[in-house]
Amino acid sequence: MRRVSTTKMLAKGHVVIPAAVRKRMGLKAGSQFVVIGVGDVVILKAIFPPSMAEFEALIAEARRERGRAREVRSELRRAVRRRLR
Repeated sequence: MRRVSTTKMLAKGHVVIPAAVRKRMGLKAGSQFVVIGVGDVVILKAIFPPSMAEFEALIAEARRERGRAREVRSELRRAVRRRLR
């Protein structure tokens, strides 16, 4: 399958993504992109929401970090109390 295709920008700024690329990447109407333009290069980076498993892993990591932050705060409080005695 070809990795390079050409397309053109239409009058209102719309750019057609070739069907083979849309199919290979699983892009559908309403897909969202980050657009980066530097010099004469335009990059479209597809944005996909995380799967439920990825989302749950992110939530678990946030909870672990919250626990670590509480431990650090507690240790800091104990250190300050010891120092003030």
